[in-house]
Amino acid sequence: MAIALRAEQALKLWQEVSLSQVLDDKPDLTVRQMTILLTVYLEPPPHTVRGLAAKLGVTKPVITRALDTMGRKSLLKRKRDERDRRNVIIQRTVEGAIFLEDFADLVAFQAGKI
Repeated sequence: MAIALRAEQALKLWQEVSLSQVLDDKPDLTVRQMTILLTVYLEPPPHTVRGLAAKLGVTKPVITRALDTMGRKSLLKRKRDERDRRNVIIQRTVEGAIFLEDFADLVAFQAGKI
């Protein structure tokens, strides 16, 4: 379902969501980290460091640093691929699912105010 927003409304929604995140006690993610998190949760698995790097157009170390941060926050976890030990599989966590569910509620709430 698409919601038609004027440019000013879209920016106001982004500002309100961002402000709510800053004021909240939940993890504060960069745009890159949030993109990785949303990709892992919204697109079908498997997800690998190599695949995420290609999708985002960045190097594997960039993805690794983002995953390190999100791993410390228990939003995602990594596991070595048993079939191909060179690959690292990115896995969802309960904490990550709850974080995104709360985020979706926040976006929906802020969108309802516009």
